[in-house]
Amino acid sequence: MFMDMAFEVPWERYKDHNFLMHGWSEMVYDQKTWIGLNTWSFFLRNYQWSLDILNTWASIRPKGKVTEEAGKLLTQELKDRPTFKDDDQSAMVYIRATQKYKWGDKVYLENMYYLHGYCGILVDWYEEMIKNYHPSFGDHSWPLVTCFVGCKPCGKFGDYPVEKCLKQMDRAFNFLDNQILQMYRFTVRINAST
Repeated sequence: MFMDMAFEVPWERYKDHNFLMHGWSEMVYDQKTWIGLNTWSFFLRNYQWSLDILNTWASIRPKGKVTEEAGKLLTQELKDRPTFKDDDQSAMVYIRATQKYKWGDKVYLENMYYLHGYCGILVDWYEEMIKNYHPSFGDHSWPLVTCFVGCKPCGKFGDYPVEKCLKQMDRAFNFLDNQILQMYRFTVRINAST
């Protein structure tokens, strides 16, 4: 869900790149840490190059029993990665770190603003964000997107209770509404967090 309605993506900064994701070059290339980038949200240019990197990325994430072996390889190759089956974030760090010559110039790791934020962390501090932070760039900016990963409103196989997911989504929608309504001097009360 987009959270910063006033944000203008600095497209000019990315004109020579095909893939934009949140991350830090030194953590990916020098340290090879699995948390050096984040794959929750990204921008991808509609080019053949993009299809090629997506195919490479998908090939590192095999289905079936092989996924456990791929996880072991990623844990062995990436710093501080716990042992578990393969995941898309570790796979992308592995690709970037081992195939920099092939993909590096066209991938931009952004860390001047937050491309995303996790609902389990963000939703409970919207009031503080409104009071102390601001839209746009910098350390005290709102994230562009809130990710509701693990939230299954239909109630099937979710990581969180349905009530909590629905309440978090309601708070997020009210936070978004207020960004528009404040231009007209109106606000919606953001319901208390769970």
